[in-house]
Amino acid sequence: MIRRKMKYIASVLLMLCGALSSCDKDNDPVPVPAPQPDSDVEELNCVQPGFLKPGDKVALISPSYFTPMENVTKTAEILRSWGVEPVIGPNVGKEDAGKYAGTIAERVSDLRWALNDASIKAIICNRGGYGTIQLIDKMELSEWSAQPKWLVGFSDICTIHGLLNRAGVMSVHGTMSSFLAKDGTDATSTLMRDLLLGKVPRYELPAHKENITGKASGVLVGGNICTFVPNLGSQADATLGRDLILFIEEVEESMHNIDRQFNILAMNGVLDRCKGVILGEFTDCGHEFSYESVEQMLHLYLEAYHIPVLCGFPAGHDDVNLPLVMGAPVTIDVRSDGATLQFDIDGEPQVVRTEGIAVNATPLASRLILAGKSE
Repeated sequence: MIRRKMKYIASVLLMLCGALSSCDKDNDPVPVPAPQPDSDVEELNCVQPGFLKPGDKVALISPSYFTPMENVTKTAEILRSWGVEPVIGPNVGKEDAGKYAGTIAERVSDLRWALNDASIKAIICNRGGYGTIQLIDKMELSEWSAQPKWLVGFSDICTIHGLLNRAGVMSVHGTMSSFLAKDGTDATSTLMRDLLLGKVPRYELPAHKENITGKASGVLVGGNICTFVPNLGSQADATLGRDLILFIEEVEESMHNIDRQFNILAMNGVLDRCKGVILGEFTDCGHEFSYESVEQMLHLYLEAYHIPVLCGFPAGHDDVNLPLVMGAPVTIDVRSDGATLQFDIDGEPQVVRTEGIAVNATPLASRLILAGKSE
């Protein structure tokens, strides 16, 4: 990135020198060179895994922090109620260093097992926390794409979304065993179930005062900002793609650290490649500055890019965590009276109206309305 910027600056200086030496009395304007193509940018063209059918096997694995086995077994019961067959990873239940769900080798082993077993059609991660950054260079990208299948998770699992999307496979930013085990019949869980079984949501959202209007299409990438930003430049970096729709959420972080991560994205040219931005939940984040919200702080940066910004999407670490298909082509339409998010993928469309949703509000039942199938 620095080398490309230096080349660009050098070309500008050379052209300025040439223009000044050949200036005539008419004072012709100095020509400005066109931006050079970014050779490090690549196309993200992800395949869509097949939807689940009754009886399909779904693996439960723990790539990050340890999850109590009672959560895993409860989630297995819920999956059976969906009509699919849960299979618990061989190393699930192990613990290392007081936090991790096993050693690096054990966690990689379960990932390889779930990815390589042709009878397993989807993978649900049990918990986030921390640890997936340790796994980035332990597997080749070809291993992630050899047998495309849905992988579900959020938070620290965003590293794995980056690996899958970079390898050319779509994935689901969605709820995990640590939440599913609480109930399994809430809207967050049932929408994820519906998506895995072939019903693709088309989200309709209310207006948000920090929205920036406009319409854009691109490939959805991102997730938890403090998880995916440290992966820039690695093989888990899906932000290297062109025409991005960037999704961001965070939990229990200071405003200044969110500001820091956002500026790292800007300095690495990620925002220049964005066609639009979706801001999700910023749960229990700090208020050490005088901004009304994280959204207001980020709006001040984003308005200079002249791209649509959809704020308040209910996905992240709060009670409502609506599923998103990462690596999918999407279209966002942000208007003064509301916004829509549409996944341009195969599947039976289902309109999901998030009317009345206020992030951090309760009760859950009043926060989401299923409107049935779209026309």
